[in-house]
Order: sequence, then structure tokens, then C-alpha cells
Amino acid sequence: MVGKQVRLFLVDGTPGGLFTAEIMNWTGHVLKGKREKLGEIRTRPEARRTGVYILLGDDPDSVGDRIAYIGQSDDVANRLIHHDAKKDFWSEVVVITSKDTNLTSAHVRYLEARLIRLAMSIGRTSLVNGNEPTGGADLPEADASDMEYFIDQLRVLLPVLGIDMFRGRETRATAAGSESSPPPVPTTVQPTASPVFRFKRLKIGVNAQAQLIDGEFTVLAGSVVRAAMPDRDGFSESTARQYKIRQELHRKLLEDGSIVIGADGIARLTRDVVFSSPSAAGAIVQGSASINGREAWMTEDGTRFGEWESRDVQ
Repeated sequence: MVGKQVRLFLVDGTPGGLFTAEIMNWTGHVLKGKREKLGEIRTRPEARRTGVYILLGDDPDSVGDRIAYIGQSDDVANRLIHHDAKKDFWSEVVVITSKDTNLTSAHVRYLEARLIRLAMSIGRTSLVNGNEPTGGADLPEADASDMEYFIDQLRVLLPVLGIDMFRGRETRATAAGSESSPPPVPTTVQPTASPVFRFKRLKIGVNAQAQLIDGEFTVLAGSVVRAAMPDRDGFSESTARQYKIRQELHRKLLEDGSIVIGADGIARLTRDVVFSSPSAAGAIVQGSASINGREAWMTEDGTRFGEWESRDVQ
């Protein structure tokens, strides 16, 4: 694996202000700032260029989750002024342009469409975009390849900035698998992944698969999980609190379509779902307050997750 050098520059010298981010030997440029800095963002030369932007804010209907809007413009700064007047939800913005100013209107329409489809497919952040854009006219093959490389670098850089909406595998089908959408092009940067770990509890009808993908414990799309986590009595106070937390997460996964219950009553994940730990993942899969995930998840050859995790520790 080849390392990458990321350059961050704090424009006003404070962590809460504007900052820029670049990857060495990549033509892309990222500017990130709070909405309150919009007046300053407007004066930045990169914001006057042709580019793509992401508006980010807290989801009012789901505590701890974020929502986003992805757009493009020949003059990003002017478009942001429009959104400042028309859209209330966003609290920060990411402006994505090119240092060599070679991005054209056709390029950014392609990027906008591909990023929207990518975000929808991964499903980590809800989008408030009204429509899925087509991407405009087809780009020449060489240009399309360049834009896919551009996206690959963004998928490396944005998580470093705390933006995980493009992190992970593409698993969920998007609404407009249309002929006019930019064709899917295999990305050159693949997330690093562990062996597949399985969690089977045939008596309660669960059969899940998970991997550690880019350092995140991820239960994979297609996994069979508990269909419900009903209210239960008899827990200690601390266990009852933990069960309520798991119950709420299970409810959210049902509501956003990440868990779908089929006509046969079997509940399956429609997308990869990231958990804070293998124990949190196991608890949701089997519908319990807690479980030792490092013991419960194991490979086909019987290696437990905890054993695999400690394989290089002497």
C-alpha cells in the first residue's frame, strides 16, 4: 500500500476557522468552513472557480446523524449565497475545486452526479437533493477516467476532514439507474478489508457477515438480523439503559430502510452498516443489550475476531 501526504492549512490559524486540504501530486483542492464564515469564503479565489460543493448540517429528525446537499456551479461562491438565503439546514460547507483550474462545467456536472450516486449507494448520510442529476453529456473516455481518479482522491481526503459520507463500499442501489447517468467506472482505490467474520445464531434466525473495512467494523449488506427489539423487563438499571440504546439504533435502521423485513418475516440489511465495535454490531444483530463481539464474530476456519485482531501482538 502506498502512503499519501495530506497538507492542511489553517487559514486564520485556529481549528474552528477556514482550512484548506490537498494531497501531494493531486490537482484537487478542498476548502472547508462554517456557514458563519461565508463572507470570508466568498472572497477566496478557489470559491470563485468552477467546482462541486457539499452543504452539511445536523439531521433534525435523527439525533447524531447528518444530512447533506451536493451541488455544482461555474461560480461556487455565488451559488452559496443563493443557498444561504434558501436553505436553512446547513452549518458548514466543503468546496471542491482544482488547483490548475482545469475543471470545466462538463467535469463538475459529472462529479456532482457521481458523488450523489456514491453517497446514495453507501447510505451513510442522507441527501436533501430533490433529484438525482444525469451528469450532462457523456465525457470523453479519458476525461471520465480522470474524474474517477479525482473521486478516488476525494474518498481518501474527505474522511481525514471528518466527512465519512463517501467512505465504505457501494452497496445500496440508487433510484435512477438510468442510461443517462454517468456509467459506473471501477474505482482504483479499494478500501482495505479484513477477512469476513460471521455471526450465526440459527435458533433465533440470524446469520450476519462483517469485515473491518478501513478500520471500521462493518456488518455487510445481505446479513440476516433480528427483525424486532421489543420492550423487555427484568434488566438491571445499567442493562436497561444499554438495551434502550440498541433498541433506538435498531429502530433507526428500520426507519431509514437499512433493515428491511421481507414477506417471509426475515430481516436483512440493505447496505453495509458501520458500528462502533464488534460488540455493538453483535448486540444489534441478535437483538440484545450486550454481547462480547470479539468472541462472537469468527471466520469460517473458527478464528475469533479478538484472536485475529491480536495476531501481531507479541
